[in-house]
Amino acid sequence: MKKRTFDLIFIITSTAILITLSEYGLLETYMSFSLIPVLIAYKLGQYSERKFPK
Repeated sequence: MKKRTFDLIFIITSTAILITLSEYGLLETYMSFSLIPVLIAYKLGQYSERKFPK
């Protein structure tokens, strides 16, 4: 799997999750947990940088 493919899959997945949470009104309720997806994206970025070099 190439790095670009990995990035696109992550972007599409995270967008779908955010849209779903927004539709159910959970983003406003659980705003304090908004740092968790940012940390997950950071860790996945580190993983993809090591696993899929350019």
